[in-house]
Amino acid sequence: MPERNIQFGLYGARGIKGHQAVARQLDALAGYIATPVTARRGLMARLHYLTRSDHARQRAREAGLTVTDRTLRTWLEGRRSPSKANLRRIEESYRTVRRENVARYLLARLNRAGRGTRVEIHPLNQSQVAGPRQRVVEYRTLNVRHWDRIVAAWAAGDERELDDAWVDQIVDLGSQWGQYEYVTNIGFAA
Repeated sequence: MPERNIQFGLYGARGIKGHQAVARQLDALAGYIATPVTARRGLMARLHYLTRSDHARQRAREAGLTVTDRTLRTWLEGRRSPSKANLRRIEESYRTVRRENVARYLLARLNRAGRGTRVEIHPLNQSQVAGPRQRVVEYRTLNVRHWDRIVAAWAAGDERELDDAWVDQIVDLGSQWGQYEYVTNIGFAA
């Protein structure tokens, strides 16, 4: 599918791709640990999350945390600290595993037994666009009934599939759907 509005910022409009806004909102709903990984408390919380069971440890390894059990133990005991590269791997592994763990819960909440969830779409910010070049793009709402592809792509970290899944939903806006490929924000609750 061609990107119709690739140059939306040419005259000063600001926004992000719709699927990125959806991913950001799903991330907010996932309830990540707020304390940064660089703080001792944040590091320990993530390590405990990733090592609380054999299954969790296996998922962390599959997500990219490939250090030995001995190294994990020294980090948990506070005898050593992870390098910056390992802190980055811990954070990425934590987010990947957390997404996979909450995806099923979020999917059930968003689908609501076929009733779906109301999504608020906030259009591009055109405050920096010269008056004659501004276009009328209204705030819109849309009821998304099928979140399966969206949540699966988000959980897998597949941005291309997430974009395709999101575009498949916004085409329900009719002939104006292209105006909402790029947005300021997308809001929904679960």
